[in-house]
Amino acid sequence: MSKTVGTQSADDGQQALAGQRDNGHAVALDRRGAIGLLGGMALGAVLAGCGSSRSGSSGDVNKTGGAGKAGGAGNAGGAGNAGGAGNAASTDNAGSAGGAAPDAPLVRQISLAEWSLHRALKAGEFTNLDFPLQARGTYGIAAVEYVSTFFAGKVADESYLRELRTRCNGEGVRSVLIMIDGEGDLGAADAGARRDAIKRHVRWLHAAQSLGCFAIRVNARSEGTREEQMDRSADGIGTLADRAQEFGLTVIVENHGGVSSDGSWMAGLMKRIARPNAGTLPDFGNFRISKTEQYDRYKGIAEMMPWARDVSAKSYGFDAAGNETTIDYARVFAILDAARYSGFVGIEFEGKTMSEPDGIRATKRLIERFGVRA
Repeated sequence: MSKTVGTQSADDGQQALAGQRDNGHAVALDRRGAIGLLGGMALGAVLAGCGSSRSGSSGDVNKTGGAGKAGGAGNAGGAGNAGGAGNAASTDNAGSAGGAAPDAPLVRQISLAEWSLHRALKAGEFTNLDFPLQARGTYGIAAVEYVSTFFAGKVADESYLRELRTRCNGEGVRSVLIMIDGEGDLGAADAGARRDAIKRHVRWLHAAQSLGCFAIRVNARSEGTREEQMDRSADGIGTLADRAQEFGLTVIVENHGGVSSDGSWMAGLMKRIARPNAGTLPDFGNFRISKTEQYDRYKGIAEMMPWARDVSAKSYGFDAAGNETTIDYARVFAILDAARYSGFVGIEFEGKTMSEPDGIRATKRLIERFGVRA
């Protein structure tokens, strides 16, 4: 595959990919109320079967130390606010569908989270610009999820962003989203610090739009009581979501440590934000609230699914049969099925007992068992 194409053909190629994505995954806005209602009924049954909200297995490893990946807009069953198509206003940046129509087949596509290769990236084996070729050429994956820290300060470098988009199009790779870390706390106690964090995140909205992403992933980091953290995070993330509308983008929050790893808190945050372009990114592994408190991962995933715009297939290790040893993937995909989730399933390998390439391939084989395709 060619790694260099003309600027015009690169843009045309990205639009063509976006068009394919729209046809495969988008859900009409006027159907989202019905989708949310159906998903809410099915998820209610799932939640009824979940155990204690403070139970769960060990092995949740976070990329950052603070609370983070939480969720966005909509109440299940509420018109227009279920986990539906992300960016109906933008063809090029059309978002992932959170809930498929009752009579529609579920369409799930594999994407590769850049964090799966963080050891190789930090060792200088390749750079962020090479990530699309790594995804397509090495693993046969045609969709990527970036991590902001690997852009090496190039967030506002237009020539860098054009080159990255050109490489994506040359390889036939879709840019899905950028995971934003280290840009300030959107739930900071100080209002001035929240405004500064919003400003720093807006730069990434421009970058995401330039690359043809549908969303950015943010963290719900805050301090104070649960209610204070919810108020502050809703203010910061909601304001950022308002800015994201100007770019035709969605803001999604992942369970990423601290109170954001509490599924019920995340659901409350989404209801508080109540923006159509805000949602969740349920990570199958990040449910450690503190060193001594673990949230039930299956209950947490189910609680976040009504607002899910993307999901992270976290993995740490595998047995001889190819099953993940920490997370019951059959149980997780039953939850996704109950939510009628269609969209990207991002491989995010964090294991330490096998190489990154082997972990990525093992995760890919596992989720392919459940009908997810590259």
